Amino acid sequence: MYPSTTVSPLAPGEARPAHLRLALGVLLVVAVSACGKKEEAGPPAGPAEPAAATQPVKPPAEAVSAQVAALSPDDLRKKATEAYQESRLYAPAGDNAMEYYLALRDKLPGDPGVSSALTDLLPMTVIATEQSRDRGDFEEAQRLYGLIEKADKDHPALSRLKTSIAAAQENEAKRAEQQRLSAEEEAARRVQLEKERQAQQQQQQQQAAEQLAAQQAEAEAASKREAEQRAAEQRAAEQRAAEQRAAEQRAAQQAPAQPAEPRQVTAAELRPISTPAPRYPVNALRAGRSGEVQVEFTVGPDGSVTNARVVRADPPRVFDREAVAAVKRWRFEPPGTTVTTRRTIGFNPGQ
Repeated sequence: MYPSTTVSPLAPGEARPAHLRLALGVLLVVAVSACGKKEEAGPPAGPAEPAAATQPVKPPAEAVSAQVAALSPDDLRKKATEAYQESRLYAPAGDNAMEYYLALRDKLPGDPGVSSALTDLLPMTVIATEQSRDRGDFEEAQRLYGLIEKADKDHPALSRLKTSIAAAQENEAKRAEQQRLSAEEEAARRVQLEKERQAQQQQQQQQAAEQLAAQQAEAEAASKREAEQRAAEQRAAEQRAAEQRAAEQRAAQQAPAQPAEPRQVTAAELRPISTPAPRYPVNALRAGRSGEVQVEFTVGPDGSVTNARVVRADPPRVFDREAVAAVKRWRFEPPGTTVTTRRTIGFNPGQ
């Protein structure tokens, strides 16, 4: 019934998070369920509204309101984040995440965080458009259609939505021509329609917010498990190094003569074998933040890294964890001795 939309995870260096997969799934289930109930219930009995009330609703001249478009990039990013966190994903008009991100994209073309957010919001906006159309709320359907069209003029759902909205309006006009409502009935229908719209949008956006929170908790739990695993690996590496040193000491004591000591390797002579890049924190990427972290660490005789710690960070605590995690995965050519050194790691959302 609905178009298939793929939402990729937002990993370091990528433009889009995976935090809405579950939310999208929930909305699809809710949407399908709502459609099924509507088909079972059938059309309500009684007369319809006058033909004049069902004339095609013209879409707004601009998908983004003039008030929103006039905001600065910093204000738009702040308001978009707040609307996102408060589940105002595509409604109400003039104060929702879709409009803020669209206005921000006009001011900052190519921003990866903005593109990621719009990609995540598009599937839910398509569903909301279809539901507005199905309940006869053509004005809202046209508004949401305008948001989709501005976000992606080549979106595969646009043609289908435009045709189906026009057909629904035409059917409504024919029904109104046959059965006319009184002015009191029309006013009551409008009030009920607004109540249904608010209730449905609030429920859907709340469910999406709950799914986002659940996925964030799962991501934090996975990060904690990964940290524990890295700590265990570090302890094992330290144990192996200690055993190796003990073995070397025993061999030295048993040797009849001491061989010449090998030349000591300095920090500048360390030769890296593998230095994987750090992951980019999701919140920092969405906010477009950059920075750098200086990490001090010890390279063991076998080339493994231990005792990594942050010496300096700008800004503080934003990139510390990912910088330390990346350094712990680094490997160097075995220097034959323990060497302590420092490296500065940069974070830039444009890279």
